[in-house]
Amino acid sequence: MDDIPILAGLGQIAESYDCLLCDVWGVLHNGVSARRPAVEALRRFRTKGPVILLSNAPRPASDLRQQFARVGVPADCYDAILTSGMAARQALERWQSGAPVRLFHLGPERDRGVFAGLDVTLCDVREADIILCTGLYDDEHETPEDYRALLGPAAEACLGFICANPDLKVQRGAQLVYCAGALAALYEELGGEVTYYGKPHRPIYDAALALAADLGGHTILRPLAIGDGLKTDVAGANRAGVDVLFIADGVHGEDLGVLNERNLARLFADAKAHAVGAMAALMW
Repeated sequence: MDDIPILAGLGQIAESYDCLLCDVWGVLHNGVSARRPAVEALRRFRTKGPVILLSNAPRPASDLRQQFARVGVPADCYDAILTSGMAARQALERWQSGAPVRLFHLGPERDRGVFAGLDVTLCDVREADIILCTGLYDDEHETPEDYRALLGPAAEACLGFICANPDLKVQRGAQLVYCAGALAALYEELGGEVTYYGKPHRPIYDAALALAADLGGHTILRPLAIGDGLKTDVAGANRAGVDVLFIADGVHGEDLGVLNERNLARLFADAKAHAVGAMAALMW
């Protein structure tokens, strides 16, 4: 496997690309505050091409904009937002067939915007037509093991499971917290079937590139993905044939240790992944 160059800034390679598909958590903010150098890097790239924020957040874009206002991400550093939650909502819309969908929502109440306005009836898992998972109820204190007893009978009953956030963990301040993807992995371990929406699955990349083309007024020829998750951002870009820039000081910061070519090679060899470059944190 070729060595992954460690870059000083996005400006070193920006001229080779006409669009950015940029992750949010771990790159643009850490759940608590914006990363100002990342904000400035996206602003500077926008002078040459569109910036699409591509997030595995299990919520609509409006919820992310509200979060951005709280953590300090300005609206002038991106052109559009596309989330896994938006894709999951479209799936629920397709489920509707004249009668309310009996939905078991597994996740915190703050995520309910993903199905707001749809014809759904919230119910107990034993009465549900389908499970929509947006995360853990209390991701600061719980782990997936706390849900084994709840999910086991549902998996045995072959109840469908929609995962609206394929991330296993994300960074919140200095803490790593479990996401819906970790519960989906448990559900599959228990024998259940999961439908995933978001990275690393190809449809969200196709949608993002189509959106970028509409915004830019031309076909996107050289997109660059940016992200910190090997199994989501990097793997998804690799599968979609999109170059990817790896941000090391994110969810894999502890796994990687010191950012150097040797540690990068080890981390990427284990993941069977590749990237055009790596940076500790996004900056221009």
